Amino acid sequence: QVQLVESGGGLVQAGGSLRLSCAASGSIFSINAMAWYRQASGKQRELVATISSHGITKYADSVKGRFTISRDNAKNTVYLQMNRLEPEDTAVYYCAADLITTRDALVGNGRESRPWGQGTQVTVSS
Repeated sequence: QVQLVESGGGLVQAGGSLRLSCAASGSIFSINAMAWYRQASGKQRELVATISSHGITKYADSVKGRFTISRDNAKNTVYLQMNRLEPEDTAVYYCAADLITTRDALVGNGRESRPWGQGTQVTVSS
């Protein structure tokens, strides 16, 4: 069983900052890419940022220059530093991880799983 737990959401004024964290736990053999997504009310879930196991990052155009994704492989944790927040950033933020469970590694089936966190609300007031 693998679990991803996000934290760090909240209410902030426009121009402010928040730092989200997402910790993966359970029977994990290895984690490849990790990512942050968000879903605003009435809209589809969208990709915000990704980071590979080697630290290569990619960002949605809407957050480039304002958000920074990072990870601590020793802690199986991914972070999202969000600066200069705008009301349009209001959404539920989810983390996801492409990983191999211990069971799948032992079986040797090459299966990669993608569990999701439960989401954390970020609200930016104008």
